[in-house]
Amino acid sequence: MQRKLLALVIAASGCGALPVAAQPAPEVTLTRLDCGNGFNDQRRFSDTFAYTEPKVPFTFSCYVIKHGDDYMVWDTGYLPGSNPNAPTVSLADQLGQLKIRPEQVKYVGISHFHADHTGQLGALPGATLLIGDREWAALTAPKPMAGANVDAFKPWISGGAKVEPQAADKDVFGDGTVTILRTPGHTPGHQALLVRLKDKGPVILVGDAAHFHENYQNNGVPSFNYDRAETLASLERLKQIEKNLKATVIIQHDPRDIGKLPAFPVAAR
Repeated sequence: MQRKLLALVIAASGCGALPVAAQPAPEVTLTRLDCGNGFNDQRRFSDTFAYTEPKVPFTFSCYVIKHGDDYMVWDTGYLPGSNPNAPTVSLADQLGQLKIRPEQVKYVGISHFHADHTGQLGALPGATLLIGDREWAALTAPKPMAGANVDAFKPWISGGAKVEPQAADKDVFGDGTVTILRTPGHTPGHQALLVRLKDKGPVILVGDAAHFHENYQNNGVPSFNYDRAETLASLERLKQIEKNLKATVIIQHDPRDIGKLPAFPVAAR
């Protein structure tokens, strides 16, 4: 009798266990923001004298990634009014047009510490800063590295905002949809970003791993880069990821790549 009762209890327990409903995958979108435009001397971007154009179009791009109810900003461009290439509409105002308040931005990831990528960091003091650990060390050294836009990082350097220095790649949301890629060379702790979209597929934002199509296609190394060998290794890595994932590569400074994403305020999905 006891055995029969035990069997009934086990059977009832098994029947009563309902499968847990699978959670729907969070929607992931990518929107480009206009963070400045101008021209640059392309000759500066090859240490083998590959280019002869003294003046070519140059753009400055920032991005917003929506992951479910969370937001991430990638690079912040020049501060409006800081120079002739700076944007006329601020990052905060463009976020406002998307109905995103600065305090809703959970993460701000930067490719590197130059002013054209960090000028508007101050608009997001509540966001967790995702930065390469070698970049952070160069910023916070007793004598910061030349070219580092130290003032933009004051909320994080002072301890008033959260920072997570990255020693390797980072799966930002833990589900493989948004991944920071370690790509040193342009600066010590340079990073790129991989965003996997449901409809468009994988997209790679290269930061300054390359500045023009020509750099990317022909492994061009600017004369001012931090490390030549690391630059070439990072370019090779990005090209292999592009090939393996059939990804769309977006060179953030090349105006020819603006059209690879929908025009603001429409997001790629």
